[in-house]
Amino acid sequence: MKQTIPESSDETLRPHSYDGITEYDKRLPNWWLNTLYITIVFWVGYWSYYQWLGIGQTEAEVVSIAMAKIEADRLSATTLDDAALWKMSQNADYVARGKVVFEANCVACHLPSLRGKTESPVAIGPDLTDTKWINGGKPTQVHELVMKGVLTKGMPTWGPVLGAKKITDVVAYIMSKHREGEAIVVEVSAPPAPTP
Repeated sequence: MKQTIPESSDETLRPHSYDGITEYDKRLPNWWLNTLYITIVFWVGYWSYYQWLGIGQTEAEVVSIAMAKIEADRLSATTLDDAALWKMSQNADYVARGKVVFEANCVACHLPSLRGKTESPVAIGPDLTDTKWINGGKPTQVHELVMKGVLTKGMPTWGPVLGAKKITDVVAYIMSKHREGEAIVVEVSAPPAPTP
């Protein structure tokens, strides 16, 4: 059965026919073509960002970041002891936040490398990357030192300035440069010379 078009119509039919079905010879609507072009451009950009340039995070990276945040939230609810602070020092979220706080407040004395006097004679603070500690090298001891300070050694009291959360982050960052169970050497400082 052949379809016919009224003679008054300006529409033309395509020359082919499938099972007796013919099509009008019309251009696709602009909204449809624009949607197709936008989809193609989006695909090229998406593929370039994640696959070709490798800028975007992979699914594994997204999952590991989410797990680190969950672990950080869980650790923040625990009491502060050596074991909890060691776990925080292995958590990327705590270490990243601690690095930001350290670079904003502590680099003047301990340098960005945490090497202090060992790296530069003009630095005030001691090396925080070796196993020699002046006031004890356990995480809770470091936390208490940062919180309360030692004014006679030039270490200010950071507790009122930073608050407990930021101090915990800084201690996690410092302890990330160490290993749990490493030998700690507590240096005994010489007593001050008597004044005449």
